[in-house]
Amino acid sequence: MIEIDGSEKSGSGTILRLSVAVAAITKQTLHICNIRQNRPQPGLKHQHLEAVITAAKMSNAKVEGASLGSRELWFKPQQITGGNIEAEIQTAGNIPMLLLATLPICLFADNSVRLHVGKGGTDTSHAPTINYMRYILLPALKQMGIDAEITVQKYGYYPKGMGEVTMIVKPNRNLNPIQFEDFGRVKRTMGVSVCTFLADRHVAERQAKTAQDCLSQNGYKATVQIVNDESNPYQKGSSIVLWAETETGVIVGADAIGELRKLSEDVGKEAAVKLSTELAVKPTVDIYLADMLIPYMALAQGKSTFLTRTISEHIEANIWLMEKMLNVKFTIKKTNNLYRIEKSR
Repeated sequence: MIEIDGSEKSGSGTILRLSVAVAAITKQTLHICNIRQNRPQPGLKHQHLEAVITAAKMSNAKVEGASLGSRELWFKPQQITGGNIEAEIQTAGNIPMLLLATLPICLFADNSVRLHVGKGGTDTSHAPTINYMRYILLPALKQMGIDAEITVQKYGYYPKGMGEVTMIVKPNRNLNPIQFEDFGRVKRTMGVSVCTFLADRHVAERQAKTAQDCLSQNGYKATVQIVNDESNPYQKGSSIVLWAETETGVIVGADAIGELRKLSEDVGKEAAVKLSTELAVKPTVDIYLADMLIPYMALAQGKSTFLTRTISEHIEANIWLMEKMLNVKFTIKKTNNLYRIEKSR
C-alpha cells in the first residue's frame, strides 16, 4: 500500500490527482490522508471527487471515502481497460484539471480511451484553460509519443460552468524522454481568443488586439484566431491563450480568462505580459507547463531535461510525489537565470 500525506508540499488537489493516477498505473492500493489540507476549504470538492470517481471507472478500482468534504480515502485499482468513459462535474469545477488527473492513466489502458466530461468549467481561475491544454500541453506531450486529442463541445465559465469536452487518447506505455535544452529562435507567435455569447461587445477581438499590440512592443508579431462562440447559452465568458514556437520545437505559452468587471483589454494584456516574461529569459518550458510535464518525465525511460524560469510549489510537489511513488530521481540546478530540471533515473 502507498501512503500519502496530502498536507505535504503544496497541500493541494494536485497531490490527490497525481497520487490516484500513479496508483492506477502501478496497480497499487493508495491510502491518502489530509487531502487538500493547506487549502482554505480542505477535503474533496466536486472537481476532485469527480476526478477520483473517473479514475476509478478507468481502472476498475474500489474506492472508500470518496465523498464531498472527505479528507481521507482508499483507492484500490485493478485493470485499466479503456473504452468510453463519462464524467460530470456538476459545477464550474475545472475540466482541464480532471483531464490532467486521467490522461496518464489512459496511456496504460488496454484500448483507446474516449473520455467525455460534461457540466464543468473549461476556463476558470487557478487552472490552465482548455485551449492551453490543446495548443501547448498536447503538442509538448506529442514529442514524448503521446497521441491525444481534446475537442471542445461547450465552453464553460464560472459560476455556472456547463462546459463539455471530449478527450481521446491512444495507449502508449513506452514514452520517449524529452531533451528540451535549447530555446533556439522564435519562428512564429500565435494565439486563440475566445468569447461565448459576447460577440456583440467584440470581446474576442479586443482581447486579441491588445495582446498583439503588447507583444509587438517586444518584437513579436502574433497571429491570433478569433472565436465568437455560441456553444453555451447558460454562461457568458472569455479566454485567450498565446504561445511562441521556436525552430528547436520549443512551445512556450500563457493564458488568461475574462471575469466580471474585468476589461477585455486587460485579459489580452495579462496573457501577453505573461508570455513576454517567459520569452525574455528564453526557457524551454514555461512555468505553467513545467509542473504538468513532471509525471510524464517520471514515467518515461531514460533521462529527461528542460529549462524553466522559476520553481513553483506545484513543481516541487510533483517532483516529491513522483520520487516517492515511482522511485525516480530528479535534480534541480540553477543555470544563469534559468532552472535546469532533470529526471536522471
